[in-house]
Amino acid sequence: MALSGFADEPPRKLVKVSTNAALPKPMAAGAAFLCESANVPDGFGYYLALEANRHLLPKEKPETAIAVLPESAGFLRNGDILRLSVRGGTYRVVFRSQCRHTTILLTERCNHYCLMCSQPPRDVNDDWIIDEVERLIPMLPTSAREIGFTGGEPTLYEDRLIRLLEQTKRCLPRTAVHMLTNGRRFADRAFTHAYASVNHPDLMVGIPVYSDDPVHHNFVVQADRAFDETMGGILNLKRLGQRVEIRVVIHRQTIDRLPQLAEFIGRNLLFVDKVALMGLEITGFTRGNLGKLWIDPFDYRETLEEAVDILSAYRVPTAVYNHQLCVVTDRVRAFCVQSISDWKNEYLPVCSSCEVRSECGGFFSSSVKYRHSDHISPKARA
Repeated sequence: MALSGFADEPPRKLVKVSTNAALPKPMAAGAAFLCESANVPDGFGYYLALEANRHLLPKEKPETAIAVLPESAGFLRNGDILRLSVRGGTYRVVFRSQCRHTTILLTERCNHYCLMCSQPPRDVNDDWIIDEVERLIPMLPTSAREIGFTGGEPTLYEDRLIRLLEQTKRCLPRTAVHMLTNGRRFADRAFTHAYASVNHPDLMVGIPVYSDDPVHHNFVVQADRAFDETMGGILNLKRLGQRVEIRVVIHRQTIDRLPQLAEFIGRNLLFVDKVALMGLEITGFTRGNLGKLWIDPFDYRETLEEAVDILSAYRVPTAVYNHQLCVVTDRVRAFCVQSISDWKNEYLPVCSSCEVRSECGGFFSSSVKYRHSDHISPKARA
């Protein structure tokens, strides 16, 4: 990416893409016009163009902030938001207006070291990330249906996370918020009270529980006392009427006791709002630990059905994420959800003739490249 006119800008600059040449000047001054034709208006704070369209960029004002993007950025649309790294000359899309899923990383720090972590933790001061998110939230459209906060472990920010949730409620009052957390910080009642006091109308936390056996759970997350603190956090959250989803990533280290975990949830955590049984994403630490983690989903289909049946018997709302319809049993298919974010969702060539492809969750891009079930086959509509 080539930049000019950004000398006085901060090292990382968020800009909202506009293709509206008639955008009112007060709004245009902070927006980045994407040059796609000869009709390039004055008054925008920034101008963008793909390499093939760089000749469309304004030349009469050399002080204008200009970015020339590679052709791979051809997917950009009106309303997208970019982070321009001024010093490094790179860009990253932090919000896509046409995507159904918007996930926002808050930190790379974490107090877990999960065997299958898709975002390996780093012990660094990355407060710049939440600084940027605080600038991003007011830029998002109020029509956004849902955003997700993830990490690392977002609760490591403590009071600052609470303020971010308050800001999100204020700026995006009709947007659902889902936050991934290991739940341990909520074992502190004072913190949980502060979280509940945000009084967000549509906020849920997704908390992983990997076994009914504390030792086994702690092994998967590679952290002492994790199980006890996570249970304490879930209880404190529900005591204050907060919405909680339990997430279980299924792999070789968690599959054997999956039915027992389902029974444990039914007997002890019947009040949770949802349980998500999730397929493995082959990225991050999973690649290095694949020999310890991989099991073909087709080979555990009966065990998955047993767990779903147990949770259903207890009337716990249950969903199966990240699984293909051809590798689960007929009874489990009704619980399968298209959960993979659209920007990293793919299908295999063999799926092209499948009559239920439009209802199938498909694959993570990483699974297509590295490992997937050996039993993928087209299905006829029942």
